Amino acid sequence: MRRIAIFTDSASDLDAAEAARSGIEIVPLLVNFGSETFKAGIELSTADFWKRMTAPDAPFPTTAASSPGEFKEAYEAAFAAGAEAIVSIHVAGTLSGTIKSAQIARDMLPDREIHVIDSLGASMAEGILCRIAVEMADDGRSASEIAATLEERAPDQRMYVALETLEYLRKGGRVSGAQAAIGTLLSIKPIIAVKHGVVETADKVRTRAKARERCIEMITERPIERASILHTMAPDIEGFRAEVIRRSPGLDPAHVSIEIVGPSVGPHLGPGCIGAAVLYRAG
Repeated sequence: MRRIAIFTDSASDLDAAEAARSGIEIVPLLVNFGSETFKAGIELSTADFWKRMTAPDAPFPTTAASSPGEFKEAYEAAFAAGAEAIVSIHVAGTLSGTIKSAQIARDMLPDREIHVIDSLGASMAEGILCRIAVEMADDGRSASEIAATLEERAPDQRMYVALETLEYLRKGGRVSGAQAAIGTLLSIKPIIAVKHGVVETADKVRTRAKARERCIEMITERPIERASILHTMAPDIEGFRAEVIRRSPGLDPAHVSIEIVGPSVGPHLGPGCIGAAVLYRAG
């Protein structure tokens, strides 16, 4: 085990195999389908989540943060395994109570070096910061250096997603039933942006093709350092990725991954969405 342990939560949407290979520990959020509760990524895989989510008459899923006790237990296990310090990177505190649980757990271990980082985003906005943390840790950088870099870079991130329908925003209480009905009738495709921990409606267009194009325009409006193409069972993901790379001079394709949004973020988006988490070049 490396000297510095890297932690995140399941809202990061990091692929489990990548996390295991990179030594990233994922603390799961909870996902509720009616009376059933699952630990995201452990008791409910991404594939199984989308089967449930899209099943006829399926209850609308809700999510909940892991408890401080679960974080404390995970942190203690890392120290017992030989870690000297922990850098723990989480979904924006404005979007989830997860980071609060991590902070409480940190404060329960006052004699240990634990840095809790607010990614100011969700999904691969967290995941990209985790990748940077791993690279820095493997390069021998200290936990305090890693934490300072992540806090400095977090504001350079954005997330843009073109939604297939307003229905899941309605179910989650983001828009009214009347707005969703009108949006469906007019084939409106909203594009949401997550910036500095705030979810905003960035634009509304009339067709899927126009939504994809507008989303790419927003993603590529600034020079990109890294990106992760995000989708929820949407078509032609490779084509979307290729177009983002084509419009981003200097962007290394090796730094543009594709990830499917999982159980912790998926309920808020619904199926058929496409977009990206982006780390723009500093300055």
